[in-house]
Amino acid sequence: MLLWFTAYILIPAYTILFVQGNNWFTTNFSVIGNVIGREGEFVLWGLIVGIYFFWSLQIIVSRMPVRPRCAWLIPLSLILLTCALITPYLPQKMPLKSGLHIVFSFTSALCLLVCLGLIVWTLYKNDHEKYRLYPIGLTGIGLFSLLLLFLAGIISSALEIFFTIASTLLVHRLYRKLEHT
Repeated sequence: MLLWFTAYILIPAYTILFVQGNNWFTTNFSVIGNVIGREGEFVLWGLIVGIYFFWSLQIIVSRMPVRPRCAWLIPLSLILLTCALITPYLPQKMPLKSGLHIVFSFTSALCLLVCLGLIVWTLYKNDHEKYRLYPIGLTGIGLFSLLLLFLAGIISSALEIFFTIASTLLVHRLYRKLEHT
């Protein structure tokens, strides 16, 4: 019940409320999260999302018939997200730290996406019928994220909102599917 609430209510609501009052296509979470007074909100968002993915994916991996080799990417993604959350993004004042923030943020999301892709592929290989929609869903998340990147020309709040919510829902559906195995 806690994972359902987190996936369907808490993460979507907090993610959208976090960017309230900002243009979704011209700014991003890093810019918003480093505004004076918003740092705590950014860290809280990252903790909620990071812990949700860590916990859910660990449970998913533990329930899989064959443990995927990518399981090490789960804690790595959380560590990188934590590094991004504590590294300021203030390009005018701290260009080196801002560059590191970008690397940590992007690499964290990439680790999550690769790990999720390998988990989905492993499950799909073992049972095509049961898991047939998951590769399609993950491909859709990737393609739509690329479209949002192309439209905005930056990693925008719109992309971050979509990727966060869509990935959260996909992970929760996968968790539920394995729960009934």
